[in-house]
Amino acid sequence: MALSDSSAGQRAKILAEALPYIRRFSGATIVVKYGGNAMTDERLKHSFARDVVLLKLVGMNPVVVHGGGPQIDSLLQRVGKKGEFVQGMRVTDAETMDVVEMVLGGLVNKEIVTLINQHGGHAIGLTGKDGAFIRARKLLVPSQDGSGGMLDIGQVGEISAIDPEIITLLQTREFIPVVAPVGVGVEGESYNINADLVAGKLAEVLRAEKLILLTNTPGVLDKSGRLLTGLTPAQVDALFADGTLHGGMLPKIASALDAAKGGVKSVHIIDGRVEHALLLEILTDEGVGTLIRDR
Repeated sequence: MALSDSSAGQRAKILAEALPYIRRFSGATIVVKYGGNAMTDERLKHSFARDVVLLKLVGMNPVVVHGGGPQIDSLLQRVGKKGEFVQGMRVTDAETMDVVEMVLGGLVNKEIVTLINQHGGHAIGLTGKDGAFIRARKLLVPSQDGSGGMLDIGQVGEISAIDPEIITLLQTREFIPVVAPVGVGVEGESYNINADLVAGKLAEVLRAEKLILLTNTPGVLDKSGRLLTGLTPAQVDALFADGTLHGGMLPKIASALDAAKGGVKSVHIIDGRVEHALLLEILTDEGVGTLIRDR
């Protein structure tokens, strides 16, 4: 069916609008944290895979870091366990760690790799244990009971170091790295690491042009539900202080803030429920979601 004049003009305008962004970001690394509804809705899963492939084809270097919370919860329920969270972090005993590795490093990671490859890309799946490229240590979280104590929530890790060599090697061979957020300790033990934190630190180490975090909200919202954008680190700190940011948004914003302070040129928190949200953010004038800059 032939396009109407108005439809043809609109499509041509969109393509022309994308050109300066393609030129500007050619050769740049863009780290994408993939999670939320975009990982569970079939239409959105295929939309995301196509977007990643397109970014690679026009000369950018996307690196995907994924979560898998709903999939982990589903498998835990099947083995008779219930997921527990403390300050947005999953409590991870040895049995839960086995499930986390099975889901993140296996089922979810390979599904994403397969989708990207089906849409014409060349993806390779990794966990932080491959080449020991994500080194981790046990994370203790501060108690919120006012005692000043620290809580041990199991095999939950914080990043001690990332060696970017394996990622940069894959990029030189035109592969798209897909990273599961499992780290390795000094004794070879596995650690479950929040995917937002891995994405943020990896973006810093790779000196990425952009860090993009896909969420199930339009972005950062104020207490009235209005979208906030163009935020500086000082403004984000104020949102922490007044309680606007809480729960599962805490590690996401902390990751975004650290990345912005660590040299990533721009950080974007966008709504993964919107089809082609990734392309809308990178290749259009308006963008979508919340932008956080280093100053």
